[in-house]
Amino acid sequence: MAMLFAMIFWGFSFIWTKQVLDTYKPITIIFFRLIISASFLYVVGRITKVLIPLKAADLKLILVLSFFEPFLYFLGENFGLNRVSSTVTAVLVATIPLFSPLAAYIFFKERISAMNFVGIIISVLGVLMVVLKNDLTLAADVYGILLIMLAVFSAIAYSIFVVKVSDRYNVFSIIMWQNLFGSILFLPLFFIFELGHFREIGLQKIPILNIVYLALFASSLAFMLYTYGIRNLGVVKANTLSNTIPVFTAIFAYFIIGEQLTLLNIAGIGVVVSGLLLSQINYDRMPHKMVRAFFHEVVYRYKKNNNKNIPE
Repeated sequence: MAMLFAMIFWGFSFIWTKQVLDTYKPITIIFFRLIISASFLYVVGRITKVLIPLKAADLKLILVLSFFEPFLYFLGENFGLNRVSSTVTAVLVATIPLFSPLAAYIFFKERISAMNFVGIIISVLGVLMVVLKNDLTLAADVYGILLIMLAVFSAIAYSIFVVKVSDRYNVFSIIMWQNLFGSILFLPLFFIFELGHFREIGLQKIPILNIVYLALFASSLAFMLYTYGIRNLGVVKANTLSNTIPVFTAIFAYFIIGEQLTLLNIAGIGVVVSGLLLSQINYDRMPHKMVRAFFHEVVYRYKKNNNKNIPE
């Protein structure tokens, strides 16, 4: 249930962002989303005493983390959402687990299995089906796709650096600190480029509520639920469930904001999810001996039932 709600919140996040972009500009949305999330997590962390104070020696590393995610990640995602649909964005963002093994192989020499590689190829083909029309022309803006891919590769870079602090800080603390420093990185951009627009528009009830939803549900509670899910289900099962995000987004986008999908796009979503599932299965841990024993038993019973002369 924890994982399910986390996926629903993240699926909704693309819809909420798309709706707020009709009123406020991307940097404004990101800045207020991060500062609200960081404030909420700080208060919860102090009350529950799970927040770990930041050590001076780790300041540079946390800044690097914050630069990749949320800074670069949200720049790519929010500006990309200005140009492409929420469903296309969700599908592209869902490819992060695909490319992460490649980064792990390059930087940590982790092995990539043949089926992981097959899963990557299948999902890339699925992404092409999602971003193409029936006549095989692009259904999404090229610059929008490139911006979303900037978010994807920023998240991959983040996953490389976060390993270096994961043994000293819990996930709750990492999220709080990176959101806090991310809001600081966005502060000058907000004042320089979008403060005038924000003053002109003023506080609009529905868009502000959507930003609060993004901060509390997508940037805060979803991470807590996801962490709980990983702790109780394991990484493989948790990541497998995370593949449902683009499916939730497509459903929500259709019913809430009226985004339309062609049969090719729907098939593409299915192909992406299938490839993601293949890429995350740990075949080294599959019970091959049990499977082999099962088939040996089937053959034995077949021969016995057909009066074959075989030793007991």
